[in-house]
Amino acid sequence: MNSDRPYSDPPIMQQTPSSHNFDEEAMKEKGGAMPATDHMMSADDPDNPQNWPLYKKIYVSAVAFTFAWVVAFGATVYTAGISGIIERFGVKMQVAILGISLYLLGIAFAPLTTPHLSEKFGRQTVYLVTLPIFMLFVLGASVSKSFAALAVCRFFAGFVGGPSLVLIEGTFADVWSSQITVAYYAVLAASSFTGAASGPLIGGFLFSYNGWRWTQYIILIIAVPIYLFGVAQPDTYAREILRRRARRNGQPANLRPAESGITIKDMTFVTFVQPLKMLVMEPLVIILSVYVGFIFAVTFQFFISIPAVLELTYGFTVQQVGIAFIAATIGSVLATAMSAAIDFSVPHWCTKNHDGTVPEEYRMLPAMIGGPLVITSLFWIAWTAKPSIHYLSPIFGTLLYIWGAMSIIISSISYLFDAYPPRATLSALTAAASFRLICAGIVPIFIIPMINDLTGAWAISTFGFISAALAPIPWIIYLFGGTFRANSKYNPMMSKGNMKNTMDRDEEMPMQDNQVQNMPQQMQAAR
Repeated sequence: MNSDRPYSDPPIMQQTPSSHNFDEEAMKEKGGAMPATDHMMSADDPDNPQNWPLYKKIYVSAVAFTFAWVVAFGATVYTAGISGIIERFGVKMQVAILGISLYLLGIAFAPLTTPHLSEKFGRQTVYLVTLPIFMLFVLGASVSKSFAALAVCRFFAGFVGGPSLVLIEGTFADVWSSQITVAYYAVLAASSFTGAASGPLIGGFLFSYNGWRWTQYIILIIAVPIYLFGVAQPDTYAREILRRRARRNGQPANLRPAESGITIKDMTFVTFVQPLKMLVMEPLVIILSVYVGFIFAVTFQFFISIPAVLELTYGFTVQQVGIAFIAATIGSVLATAMSAAIDFSVPHWCTKNHDGTVPEEYRMLPAMIGGPLVITSLFWIAWTAKPSIHYLSPIFGTLLYIWGAMSIIISSISYLFDAYPPRATLSALTAAASFRLICAGIVPIFIIPMINDLTGAWAISTFGFISAALAPIPWIIYLFGGTFRANSKYNPMMSKGNMKNTMDRDEEMPMQDNQVQNMPQQMQAAR
């Protein structure tokens, strides 16, 4: 072990998210406090966000949650007013759907740009600057006189609102221990899913009484108090905290270069070129991106197809359709609870039965449950959405789908977070994030023609067959993920087949100081 590391507690600081070893006795010896394992800052530094009081951690987490929630809400509340948009601008359904697709495609740029904005200005500044601009474009959409203006404003609203959906991951990683990665991923995923599920519910009532423009006004009405709630948030990004502290003290920060890149060339490589390479050459990134991309695509097409099915089959009003999406909210809550329960229970079981070693592949357990739920739900919805069967049946199928889909997403993203060293982690997460958002933006455009050509039952069944083909992926990773990681060129420090815990690896292959210091910080910059 390198005894020269500038940490008050080197062993704890070396314990990275790559694997997990829970030494409860050591924690007790240190006063029971959760060790700060995720920062380049010293474990006993009072400015380290992981040492903040619990109320402060909850506040910044709540701010990140609500900022992400309102952006996700803005994506789907639009769908409640589509019929009004068709009538007002004289466009076809497929064209009107562009309002949600372009919004999602705008968000797809956020994983490419947000890490660099966060590195340059800190998380606080990005939060507080982008959300007001987001609101301006939403205002533009709400007063648009043509569909072209509406579409452009929706795209840019997604483009500038997207960082809030990316930054929440970094904020949670800043303040919470890596030992509960899946648990906090479950909570941050809930912000997107509950926000999206609330869109048709709230938008349906507003549209029926006030018209489609109120589906945009309501975003502003909700976003303003959320912004005021977040104005007092402190910055949680360790590098920015150190920079600000150095400025206050009139000293240079002396930080090592950010691994997200300094030059335009290097930044482009880390968040564009390398993600593209990983999407076509790195097995884990390929299969998880395809699976999560499919899940996202099916999820967002539901905001088009489910209203169509309920209105045409059961004669639902737009308000009743919105109420039906309460099932999606319940599904997201169930996925959050299940994933968090697994994340808390499995490591402790491994502590007792496997000498404290918890391989990264346990992250896939929620997805292994979610896969069958998705398959079942899709065929359930496809073949029970008929007048002879009660409307609660396809609605319950939607609950099952969201439960399974969100479990798959939580597992997949938290696994990618753990699977690679920091620089590759940023690229892997960027690849997966942008790919799934692009899929989510494209598929809704084609769902109505699919339903017209194949019928609703076979259109949804098509997704069911695809999900059945993809369902083995979590099982394959659970069984062989360690081999994939060991053979990856992006994981040079992992010996082939080595599944020991991090402390053992440190004994066998000591890291350089800068690798240990920058590893967790780069993972956070991926957000």
